[in-house]
Amino acid sequence: MHIEKNTIHGHNQSLLAEHCRRFDFLANNTDNVEAVLQKLIKFQVAIPSWALGTGGTRFGRFAGGGEPRSLEEKIEDIGLLHALNQSSGAISLHIPWDIPQDAASIKALAAQHGIRFDAMNSNTFQDQPGQALSYKFGSLQHVNKAVRQQAIEHNIQVIKHGVALGSQSLTVWLSDGSCFPGQLNFRKAFQNTLESLHEIYAALPNDWKMFVEYKAYEPNFYSTTVGDWGQSFTYVNKLGPKAQTLVDLGHHLPNANIEQIVALLLMEGKLGGFHFNDSKYGDDDLTVGSIKPYQLFLIFNELVEGMDAKGIDHATGLGWMIDASHNVKDPLEDLLQSVEAIMITYAQALLVDRKKLEEAQNNNDVVTAQEVLQEAFRTDVRALVAEARLRSGGALNPLGLFRHKNVRANLIKERGLKTVATGL
Repeated sequence: MHIEKNTIHGHNQSLLAEHCRRFDFLANNTDNVEAVLQKLIKFQVAIPSWALGTGGTRFGRFAGGGEPRSLEEKIEDIGLLHALNQSSGAISLHIPWDIPQDAASIKALAAQHGIRFDAMNSNTFQDQPGQALSYKFGSLQHVNKAVRQQAIEHNIQVIKHGVALGSQSLTVWLSDGSCFPGQLNFRKAFQNTLESLHEIYAALPNDWKMFVEYKAYEPNFYSTTVGDWGQSFTYVNKLGPKAQTLVDLGHHLPNANIEQIVALLLMEGKLGGFHFNDSKYGDDDLTVGSIKPYQLFLIFNELVEGMDAKGIDHATGLGWMIDASHNVKDPLEDLLQSVEAIMITYAQALLVDRKKLEEAQNNNDVVTAQEVLQEAFRTDVRALVAEARLRSGGALNPLGLFRHKNVRANLIKERGLKTVATGL
């Protein structure tokens, strides 16, 4: 399904007077509003190919109607999202769930929707149909060299798919670890994993990056071989300049200070990318900003400060992606909400009075430092984000237009009620 530009224009016209009133009020009380708007316009968040169908829990999955049955239909869905919000101009593929059969035609289809290919994601956390050797006891860490080699070759194949599509990065997430004490020799597992990553790293094109993701637990609950940011940091330091750490907001132990982790990785030049989601208890993969919006703001505050300190372009310097899905929401509505939360939080972080904050920090003025941050966080920037969308040709109210046009009902009519998104 496509939403035409004239439909978006008509929607915007009906909301324009109220939007202008709200935006003018905000603009008159905001310094450098045009510079902030330009940053918002450029900022794009990648949509993962696996998030376009209804997600699931460990107990079951309740598929929704009209889910994309092919990679082509997934690209069409992301094109629809991007038409609405003008901030979803990238797709991140998960291989082998979404192997492009004809890379040239897939690349051309994406270009028609204004979409580029972000990081490619390998999968050695589950066995695939016809796979010769099992990853039950790990992949890149496995005690059997043949299993490790199989996982290495898969990652190299993912790189080749990415080259054909114009991607420039590979994300490696490993579920490798152990469930019971004594099951695994920690040092040997680390050494095997590092040796395997070195072989994958050697296959990277010169203009590519490798992102090494970490996770504290699940599916292995006693140990994971890339269990925290320190372990990922150790790997990427040993691999070389093209290797960086990827932060997923759900991949930490409870109450971890993620904003401090972000600051230190940026300082060391080793923060490569971000997977956005939210959580209450663990890796819940909930809608971004739905549980801990202030924590998300504090993380973005460190991102903006750290990128500016390093001269990193906000839009292109890091990989930005959503990694959220669940059973009880329309996945496209969920993604619209997540992108909106990211853009709002980014805008708030851009409004932080850096000079005043630094002065408070240098004077150990804790009260003023808190006030500076909370002043930005409490600012209603929705009109600012909407103005950026308006100038880019998007909808003032993407979710409202999505529902007004009965998008899900139309997708069900086109694709059927019992469709299941590929890879899920």
